Amino acid sequence: MKNQIIPSLWFDNNAIDAFEFYSNIFPNTFVTKHSPIVVEGTILGVNFIGINGGPQFKPNNSISFMQVYESRDEINRIWKDLSLKGEIVMPLDTYPWSDYYGWVNDEYGISWQLYFGKLTDVNEQALVPTLMFCGVQQGNCAEAIAFYETIFKDLTNQGKLAYPESNVKGQIMHAQFIANGLTLVAMDSGIPQNFTFNEGVSFTILCKNQDEIDYYWNTITALGEESQCGWCKDPYGISWQIVPTGIGKLINSNPKAGDALFKMKKIIISELLNA
Repeated sequence: MKNQIIPSLWFDNNAIDAFEFYSNIFPNTFVTKHSPIVVEGTILGVNFIGINGGPQFKPNNSISFMQVYESRDEINRIWKDLSLKGEIVMPLDTYPWSDYYGWVNDEYGISWQLYFGKLTDVNEQALVPTLMFCGVQQGNCAEAIAFYETIFKDLTNQGKLAYPESNVKGQIMHAQFIANGLTLVAMDSGIPQNFTFNEGVSFTILCKNQDEIDYYWNTITALGEESQCGWCKDPYGISWQIVPTGIGKLINSNPKAGDALFKMKKIIISELLNA
């Protein structure tokens, strides 16, 4: 099963504004379609979804997006735009892991790490979702990756590095893996944090039939939590949306399908079709 995994961002009803902002500053970034509820597009060549969900959830630094550039000038240009109305988490500087690096939250609350390095190090994927296990999930990074290996049968581990410091010794300082073709980075936080994963950033898994929906839903929620409309959480609090490919078209083709969807937890395709 190699279903596409799409990072999905929760916005306070300004998703199209955010994606247009990203289109103006990031290379290889554009909107492919949008509606009052959902924006679809690519950011640095990686597929993304924007959700006009309202003020209920806000992204935080537990899931950020590392952009890898081979040009300092490009980093400087993009940093200027992101930080203009944003919040600097770590200033552009030299760090042990990169000669030139900075971390910033943009004006929409999305968290970006700008990293000067080689694209070959991240499988030529210029933007890499980065999971930071912190708060109540501190120390769970290695266990979570092992759990994802049970879900994504073709998951490829590309290395782990543990912290040497005593307070988090043995926890994961950096890990990289590929799940269903998407490169991700994961780590335990090096310092205590007062936040953890929430619905502000989720991952959508596109499924071509009910068997695939059943597989991902049942595997993720066996030790996790069910929510509404195809949303669920894994045991580590990361949110997933398990949806059929073309769900928008399916909903629009039947005026009653939308009402049926809101009554569901796991999506049942036949019930949407026959609503």
